[in-house]
Amino acid sequence: MPCYVDHFGSALGSVKYGVEESAAAGRTHNAADAFLQSGFRWHHVCAEGESAYDLALEAVRSIGDGMGEPDAVIYATCIPANANLGDPSRFAQTADVKHLMDFPVSRLQAELGLDGAFVVGIGQQACTSMLGSLRVAHGLIAVDASVSRVLCVSADRFPPGATYEQAYSLISDGAAACVVSREPAAYRLVACHQLTNGAMVMADDDETVASYFSYTHRLVTELLDKAGVAIDDVDWVVPQNTDAKAWQILCRLLRIDHERVCAPTLPDVAHMISGDNIVNLAALHERGVVQTGQRLLLTMAGYGMNWQGVVLEKT
Repeated sequence: MPCYVDHFGSALGSVKYGVEESAAAGRTHNAADAFLQSGFRWHHVCAEGESAYDLALEAVRSIGDGMGEPDAVIYATCIPANANLGDPSRFAQTADVKHLMDFPVSRLQAELGLDGAFVVGIGQQACTSMLGSLRVAHGLIAVDASVSRVLCVSADRFPPGATYEQAYSLISDGAAACVVSREPAAYRLVACHQLTNGAMVMADDDETVASYFSYTHRLVTELLDKAGVAIDDVDWVVPQNTDAKAWQILCRLLRIDHERVCAPTLPDVAHMISGDNIVNLAALHERGVVQTGQRLLLTMAGYGMNWQGVVLEKT
């Protein structure tokens, strides 16, 4: 079943800090130099009272009229706490579990008046959950004739007091959104793929980095085989915002020209948890450099441990 991706939106925490400022304030474990050498310059943090749901709503509204009338809404979170807008202290007082089930996707559906859309939540794929939502949307459209348009949203913020660093990457609170549809749009979704190694669910930073290259190589190899294309057929790589040197190494392993790797938002946006692929793809799309027929490879690694990838083709 042909499936397409278009209409990108995003939002970031409203407070912007430079790397040096955050390192000096103790928001990171590592010194500023380590992040600067990795390509990071800024990151974004939610203000007091600003929630992941606020970011999700802003990201979806930034799509504008392109959102249309979705038949389904898929809402993805990396941090489980962001999947509940209720007050856990009310549960402690009342023993009523409904305070643990105030789902943001239900709020979003109601607030935007998407009365004809059913909702789906994704919450155990960590940073890969946005790509996971594309995969689920593709599957829904393929098997259910009543579903022709799906709004995919990913939103996360770190809780107050959290360190804004994971696996040597500088983190930003943020949300991203896009539309997956049966109707022809900017990019055809060619193939999706996921790998999970549950035994690494509590991997530390060094173990995460050690597994990153071998699993990403495997992910890309299996994904391209599923898509029926060779690595030479990939015109653009749209990765997550991690150490800029990571894809220099992967390009040697995969035998792909590093000039094809495009992560223009890394210095300013940092690692936006699950939304990096979408903000990088949107930036590349806005530059107007992707030509009809060109193929794009999107990859993401996350705790769990999970690796996900998507192949798109410009229409």
